[in-house]
Amino acid sequence: MEMTGAQILIEGLQREGVERVFGYAGATICPIADALLAAPKLAYTLVRTEQNAGHMASGYARVTGRTGVCIVTSGPGATNLITGIATAYMDSIPMVAITGQVPSVQLGRDIFQEVDITGATLPFTKHNYLVKNAAELPRVIKEAFHIASTGRPGPVLIDIPVDVQDQLVTEVEFPQDIRIRGYNPSVKGNDKQIANVAKAINGAERPVICAGGGVFLSHAEDALREFAEKTRIPVVTTMMGLSLFPTEHPLNMGMIGTHGNVSANKALAKSDRLIMIGTRAADRAIFSPDEIQRRMPIIHIDVDPAEIGKNMLPTVPLVGSAKVILRQLMDRDLHVDCGAWLEMLQEMRREELNRTYPEKEGYVFPGRLLRLLGERLREDAAVCVDVGQNQIWSCKHLRLNGARFLTSGGLGTMGYAIPAAIGVKSAQRSRQVVAVCGDGSFQMAMNELAAIVAHKMDVKILLLRNGVLGLVRQSQVQAPYHGPYGVDLDGSPDFSVIAAAYGIPSLHLDSEAQAEETLDRFLAMEGPALLIAEVSPDWKTTD
Repeated sequence: MEMTGAQILIEGLQREGVERVFGYAGATICPIADALLAAPKLAYTLVRTEQNAGHMASGYARVTGRTGVCIVTSGPGATNLITGIATAYMDSIPMVAITGQVPSVQLGRDIFQEVDITGATLPFTKHNYLVKNAAELPRVIKEAFHIASTGRPGPVLIDIPVDVQDQLVTEVEFPQDIRIRGYNPSVKGNDKQIANVAKAINGAERPVICAGGGVFLSHAEDALREFAEKTRIPVVTTMMGLSLFPTEHPLNMGMIGTHGNVSANKALAKSDRLIMIGTRAADRAIFSPDEIQRRMPIIHIDVDPAEIGKNMLPTVPLVGSAKVILRQLMDRDLHVDCGAWLEMLQEMRREELNRTYPEKEGYVFPGRLLRLLGERLREDAAVCVDVGQNQIWSCKHLRLNGARFLTSGGLGTMGYAIPAAIGVKSAQRSRQVVAVCGDGSFQMAMNELAAIVAHKMDVKILLLRNGVLGLVRQSQVQAPYHGPYGVDLDGSPDFSVIAAAYGIPSLHLDSEAQAEETLDRFLAMEGPALLIAEVSPDWKTTD
């Protein structure tokens, strides 16, 4: 069977079960585009800037559990994609990024649109390839998808010179299985360590589970729920673990961290046993890891041995898949009596969930608005949230009773929400999808309104407008800084006019009294819609 390198690539993608790719055209991927034209079962979404191809592939991957795929051209196409790749790497999202490259005989000559993208992305990809022989593509594709989706997931980059895409291979054989020397991620937990973990849990009076995004990545949501409900151990989450439990679940104490819920942080502070599952305990989640480590025994469960001990030294480390390990633990005799501890935390949690919010004429307080939004979401909803104050308000106040929460937690990439929402909607057309943005982050991705319209997507966008880069301003008005600088969003457009230019209707909200009725109208609108909510620039995430 004679095939070109580009045809091999497209056939390999289809053999890996890929149904959609996200990309931007360019000269060095024209052979790939031509091969895509002959593969009508492989859908394509044209992005408006390459970074967003990575974010769309990320959103797609996070809700499907499959590896997202993006394809861009060489030079600035590849360098624009870097932020999307780095965002996926920091949040451990399975992705295969394919870049075109200048002809292989001209590599290293600094010709038009040449850039060493494999060298540039080496620090934040799980692996990458520069393919110089099209005959290697069947193996490279198989390896790339295996590496991206196993162990701790992450992005893999395949860089293919344009002449390699055109190269003819007379005998093409696609491997059925793959074995990579030295790459064999652990799945099952060590039996001796399982026994040690069970013993440590049974000896606790005030235990707490801290669950992160690794629970989603190992598809362990149900296992975590069963484990927590069996032991009656309260649960706190990191930002990436939000929506693992419904907001109102009696064991859910909320999100920990510098911007987290009071009840969650109190649970962590007063615990006598910390059970970390699928989280690296980064600085935003645990502000004083040395103090936590000093005060209590720590159990750390993670599929990546490099994460265990990186930020806190555990008393009992356990490497493996969270899903498999939780099942192993539930086969043990677990008897934890922490009823009084749980009752105390639940009282704090109830007070926080039922708090009243500040009011100011001409504005809506984002906490109350997000609470009302959450109460109206369908159980199958996906909420894609941007970075900044809108992210923190969403984490603290958005009610998630079945809905999935997606955001950029590790890299904190502004402009993530709208392309991620497009990725989600591309994968699951019937799913309710809402993007939450600030007016800063919205302007980083509003060009993707074109993709929403082109693909007739029912994506609802809630824009919290306060006219400033709110989270930075919030820091600048406190010591040791001397006041806001470089954060006023002067010159911002009329967002309703921008939306109308794309044929998207919008609503405006500046009154608490109108919030419920406006939200109902917004969510009931047919097709995409924008809701612009006025937020005071003086409000902080701590209000």
